[in-house]
Amino acid sequence: MRRYLVVAHQTLTSPELLEAMRAKSNEEDATFHLVVPIFHGEPGLTWTEGHDRAVAHRVLEEALQMMLAEGLAVSGEVGSDSPVDSVAEVIRREGTATFSGIIVSTLPKIVSKWLKLDVPSRIQRSTDLAVEHIVGHPSHVPV
Repeated sequence: MRRYLVVAHQTLTSPELLEAMRAKSNEEDATFHLVVPIFHGEPGLTWTEGHDRAVAHRVLEEALQMMLAEGLAVSGEVGSDSPVDSVAEVIRREGTATFSGIIVSTLPKIVSKWLKLDVPSRIQRSTDLAVEHIVGHPSHVPV
């Protein structure tokens, strides 16, 4: 059985990411561990860690329910506010050998903060695991 680490927030329930996960699951016996970094991107000048962590938990729970209903084998957790650090923490805790690869899902280049920060390449440089980048379009904006 192959296990993939999936890191996403705004695109966690995007059709593109779901299709990539379905394809992996259909071609091999695959499970997925979702990591949802905290996102400080809602409108307004102020934010709180507690509020943003609660939003990430809601995004994760919604995705877990949707993916389990589709027959995907998934687990998940909320990470820190850095997708790179969130991935590193999971790999440090569980070991590289636990995963067959990493899937990073971002918004399109024109609006993606993660791509402006070169997140997929930074994750790739930090591990020997294959990193697959998926560009997703959220089906809705998380609340």
